[in-house]
Amino acid sequence: MASQQSDRPNIVLVLTDDQGAWALGCAGNPEVQTPNLDRLAATGIRFDSFFCTSPVCSPARASILTGRIPSQHGVHDWLRKGNLKHDRVPGQEGEDDREIQYLQGMPAYTDLLAAQGYTCGISGKWHLGDSITPQKGFSYWYLFPYGGGHYHDALFIRNGRIERDPRYLSDVITEGALGFLDAQTDSSAPFYLSVHYTAPHSPWDRGEHPEELVALYADCPFETCPEVPGGHPWQINSAPRGTGERRRELLSGYYAAVTGVDRGVGRILDKLSAMGALENTLFVFTGDNGMNMGHHGIWGKGNGTFPLNMYDTSVKVPMLITRPGHTPQGVVDDHLLSAYDIMPTLLDYVDVPNPMAESLPGCSFADLLRGGALSEREHVVVYDEYGPVRMIRTQDWKYVHRYPYGPNELYDLKHDPGEARNAVDDPAQVGRVAGLKGQLDEWFLQYASPALDGSREPVTGKGQIDLAGAAGEGRRAYEADWWYIDDNGTRRDDRAFLSGAVLTTTR
Repeated sequence: MASQQSDRPNIVLVLTDDQGAWALGCAGNPEVQTPNLDRLAATGIRFDSFFCTSPVCSPARASILTGRIPSQHGVHDWLRKGNLKHDRVPGQEGEDDREIQYLQGMPAYTDLLAAQGYTCGISGKWHLGDSITPQKGFSYWYLFPYGGGHYHDALFIRNGRIERDPRYLSDVITEGALGFLDAQTDSSAPFYLSVHYTAPHSPWDRGEHPEELVALYADCPFETCPEVPGGHPWQINSAPRGTGERRRELLSGYYAAVTGVDRGVGRILDKLSAMGALENTLFVFTGDNGMNMGHHGIWGKGNGTFPLNMYDTSVKVPMLITRPGHTPQGVVDDHLLSAYDIMPTLLDYVDVPNPMAESLPGCSFADLLRGGALSEREHVVVYDEYGPVRMIRTQDWKYVHRYPYGPNELYDLKHDPGEARNAVDDPAQVGRVAGLKGQLDEWFLQYASPALDGSREPVTGKGQIDLAGAAGEGRRAYEADWWYIDDNGTRRDDRAFLSGAVLTTTR
């Protein structure tokens, strides 16, 4: 096979779903088996303080692609509707649906790469609306059409056709990535490839993941996933969770899913090596949002609780970047960086102009990839949002504000890295709270679009079903059905769940 070299480096970006930054061997987790990801860290840079822009999938993914925060692109929750018209699949059960292009009119970095001659492909999860229509500069469109689902017999969109594939979903996504690489026969043309795994998102039940992967964890004590007696008082009822054997089943499935991704990454790296393209490819591995698998007593991410949460385990994501022979090797970087920095960094690294740079919040950290130092930034902080919940975080402090009424939180991360003691009501911290709140407000006033401002959106964590703001044509944009039937057959409401109030007793 001829060596694949071009004037500009290729880019491969692997994105996982619900992988906590802690779920990596190279991040100090001795239980999870990730040899290929550890190999990436050994040949490149592991960023130890990398944050998503929102601790749930669709908003986080939209921010990676467009460089905009949710209050600029209007995707504020995971997309329950707008992905695929309900009658496209004969016999498929589900709610009435239609295709919505949630990011229409908003350029992505893949648009800019394609305009500069990059061939762009995607394999895996999209979950940004209208899964049937190739968009954002992608000419290779090999998609899982929904946000999540079972790991076998899943639907897939190939060449505009919807097909069902009986194989393990992570392997199907890997095969799609390898198919794109096989098609890159022009050695003078650079390529960009997104590989978006649905793993390690639930389900984690026995039978969902290959037995050879699950068996790797047969004797694992899972000490890296704490058991908190009683759980978190805000835990939602719909998240998969359990104790005893059920806990072991779920954690075995979660870790098996991570190792399944690792196996796929190894195959992609081997393919790039066989093509002679490895040293000319910037390889990026990251996650859309963090995940709690018992951490803080929570099973789930930002919407694993109500009110929505901003714990580090929900907002910190893995980030590994390597280009053998070009990036520093074996470096652990602790700069506070965010997913809104990905777009400017990739464009800077491959020398593609970013005409929207002045209107976007992110800054390039490409100099770190070249072995240099990070240029001075006005504020060494990161920000996060999930609807009306916003976070500002420095190296030593975190402030979380919930509009309009709270409850709000302040954590001294230097002395309380586990975020166990909320100091927001400490009289000694009045000035600090006011200063961080002012900085938070000022930043969002600078970047949030008034028409799409998340602090004004009634985001529940149960899903977005239409466009945000006035563009939603008056339709209710967020799923507001919060009731559920508990184990005793009692109808409850998550908002009342915080105080234990029972709404009705009818089933």
